[in-house]
Amino acid sequence: MKWTILGSGGSQVIPKPLCPCKVCTEARVKGVPYARSGPSAYMHDIGLLIDTPAEVAAQLNRCDINRVDHLLFTHLDPDHVEGFRIVEHMALDFRSWSAYPEKQVCLLTPEKMNGRLSKLSSQYGPVIDFYQAKGFMCIKPFGDRLLIGDVQITAVPVDRGFQIVFIYVFEKAGRKVIYAPCDLKPFPEHRGEVQNADLLIIQPGIFEMGLKHDFIYPDDHISRTTLYTFEQTMEIAQRIGARKTVFVHLEEYWNRSYDDYRGLEGKYPNISFAYDGMQIDV
Repeated sequence: MKWTILGSGGSQVIPKPLCPCKVCTEARVKGVPYARSGPSAYMHDIGLLIDTPAEVAAQLNRCDINRVDHLLFTHLDPDHVEGFRIVEHMALDFRSWSAYPEKQVCLLTPEKMNGRLSKLSSQYGPVIDFYQAKGFMCIKPFGDRLLIGDVQITAVPVDRGFQIVFIYVFEKAGRKVIYAPCDLKPFPEHRGEVQNADLLIIQPGIFEMGLKHDFIYPDDHISRTTLYTFEQTMEIAQRIGARKTVFVHLEEYWNRSYDDYRGLEGKYPNISFAYDGMQIDV
């Protein structure tokens, strides 16, 4: 399986607009890999785009992606769906204001998420209805598993009550990749599908020291309800037997630059911190 991490940033891009901190200042000067855009990935084997942050059009152009056949959402938070209009950008034939049929994108959606797609709306109503009517996209709901070509996709829900979040497991030719970028607590490590992956792509979790403004997370901070600490995430990766771990969704407020993350890589075996445009072969 061939992957490109289109965007390695989190809910706040790096550089954050108007921010004068050292991480954002350096990113403005040096660009990628110090600069990070919103969370998104691309699986080349089946032309699959995962999540559409606001910067997704620039990400696809920068990484020279020339085809998107399928789209998945991990969840519907704004930093993962703001750029959903990309389906119109890619497929629109302006002469008819409808789609080039060969450029229509198929949205693969777990059935539990399908009913919530109508919440993505504009002043004209649910965008999902407009995009389907114009032929920019179609929807293919599925249960727990779906086969696209020779790639099996398993949707593993994160039990977060009111919030619908999915971890995706991709399997091909005896190889397994887990994609779990955000809001992954409680991680479903009891599920057999997430065991013994060749690659785990996951958010590193909270860094409790060295944050901007010398901030210390209190025990009741809201981030602790959605994220583990970095140390706890490392322990999860070890318990589920991940052979390699790549960390994504790297938040601006963690106050760490590309060089800082490279330094951490040297302290732990079989881990990497993603950067925009990072390519991975599994």
